Amino acid sequence: MPLEKQQVIDLIRSAFKGVVLGNGIGLHEGQGLDDYADKATCQAYRDKDEKIDWEAIPVEELNRCYSSLSFFDAEGMRFHLPAFMIADLNALLGVDPVYHLTQVPEVDPTRFSLLSPDQRNAVREYLLFIQNDPVYEFDFPHIARSLENYWKLT
Repeated sequence: MPLEKQQVIDLIRSAFKGVVLGNGIGLHEGQGLDDYADKATCQAYRDKDEKIDWEAIPVEELNRCYSSLSFFDAEGMRFHLPAFMIADLNALLGVDPVYHLTQVPEVDPTRFSLLSPDQRNAVREYLLFIQNDPVYEFDFPHIARSLENYWKLT
């Protein structure tokens, strides 16, 4: 039986509790990469990135820096992904992270290589929760395929 929204959010929080950015690409740093900023500018952006508590990242920053999802490495993805998923579940995100969860793994599975089994399960439950929501109608085939191929239970 599918989980309720709050259960999915609680599962995400639990699975990603204590995850830090480490040496991964930060939210603002990713924007610098997207803008082809030079190394010094990217470092300045990184200096202001949240690195310890992904829940402390304001939703406004997630919305402003949404294209960073395309530039995260495995550490950056593991750190930021729960914030994006929870903001999306709460209908606070102006964009959705579905493309990055359903199509990127086929092209670059290393982006999710650091996810633990519990974290992978949290992503799976997020996708299961949204898979029939009309808001994601365009993504239905991609969600179904990724649940069957990449985010399947192991």
